[in-house]
Amino acid sequence: MSDAHAILSIPKRILLPTDFSSSADAALEMATDLAQHFHAELCLLNVIPVFPTTTAYDFFPETEFLEQARKYAETQFASRQPKLVSKGVKATVCIESGNDVAGNIMMVIDRERIDMVIISTHGISGWRPLVFGSIAEKVVKLVQCPILLLRSNNAETNA
Repeated sequence: MSDAHAILSIPKRILLPTDFSSSADAALEMATDLAQHFHAELCLLNVIPVFPTTTAYDFFPETEFLEQARKYAETQFASRQPKLVSKGVKATVCIESGNDVAGNIMMVIDRERIDMVIISTHGISGWRPLVFGSIAEKVVKLVQCPILLLRSNNAETNA
């Protein structure tokens, strides 16, 4: 590998999709360390899943749900910001909504010109991944930049 190629492969913008779970917080630790090491900027992303109105509308108004989910994400990001600042890591925040979480992640990768993606898995077992598929697996299949896939130490079972 030439030195010129090595310089081009250093990430300047690292994307961390998060759902604020414990495995996503562990991935945030790794992303923070890598951002420090590479002097890169973190782009923290939360995608609020939007349900088809035929199912979800009966249970709650969509606009109210989206507003509450956005406020929750803003609060979660704000609580993590001081640690990033104390480590000298610049971070931007993106809150997206849509019915295709992996598609939203790919859209942000393109829009924000991301050089590297760090994503955690939840180690979900049982029937749920078979029915819904894994967001991390979908991103791995689609992404063109380097990706670091972190498996959670504690399997979070939602089955």
